[in-house]
Amino acid sequence: MPTEQDLKEIVRQKYSEIALQDKGTNQSSCCGSTGCSTEVYNIMSDDYSALNGYNADADLGLGCGLPTEFANIEEGDTVIDLGSGAGNDCFIARSAVGEKGKVIGIDFTPVMIERARQNAETRGFNNVEFRQGDIENIPVSKNSADVVVSNCVLNLVPNKVKVFQEIFKVLKSDGHFCISDIVLVGELPANIKNAAEMYAGCVAGAIQRKDYLRLIEDSGFMGVRVRKEKKIIIPDDILSKYLSNDEITAYKESGSGIYSITVYAEVSCCGPDALTCFKTC
Repeated sequence: MPTEQDLKEIVRQKYSEIALQDKGTNQSSCCGSTGCSTEVYNIMSDDYSALNGYNADADLGLGCGLPTEFANIEEGDTVIDLGSGAGNDCFIARSAVGEKGKVIGIDFTPVMIERARQNAETRGFNNVEFRQGDIENIPVSKNSADVVVSNCVLNLVPNKVKVFQEIFKVLKSDGHFCISDIVLVGELPANIKNAAEMYAGCVAGAIQRKDYLRLIEDSGFMGVRVRKEKKIIIPDDILSKYLSNDEITAYKESGSGIYSITVYAEVSCCGPDALTCFKTC
């Protein structure tokens, strides 16, 4: 089995390739991993084009929801986007925070950071900043963000517990987050679950829906609610790379499923353990 560092390197390499591709190429496969499908499938992403702040050059088609739509971002807020890619969600958040607010995008991949910075510079966005970093150790000061958003990224991270702890740490005491992500109901076939390509494609790194929501609550958040949910259908020509025809049929009949969920939650004043509260109530 690959180590956590191995999985991170898989993601870094794949998303370095994706950063150099156009949206159409990315949408032809599972969450952007190259070479997945012989036809163009918009499998996971939602349509951003009608949202204020949308910039087509920054949309790589890598998301699985519209977290900014439910994030209750207000003018003057500081917003952090985890796994900011080419800057799409950051620029939409910027349209909500206005000139008085600030948006910080965090991404693991240097090529993505470079592309996002170019997009921001071209548009003269001086209140949008991009920082390279691992979201298991977010390079932002404690208690500095009003809102955290993320789009189809946490499923790629091996240590999801640490990410939710980091989100809690960087949010202010009255802050909240809104995250779109991929989760599972039931078990995936082992060949898919262990496939590096599917890991970088957002599927094999996903965990059970009930476990995902419990992680959020255990990390100290309150008011956890799913704002949107949709089932993801992976086409047969993708599944056939990993499964026989009989295995595809068995998988479809198993009742297991891959879902995109958009989750909203608020900071609980003293986190998961009031005795070790690291926020000021």
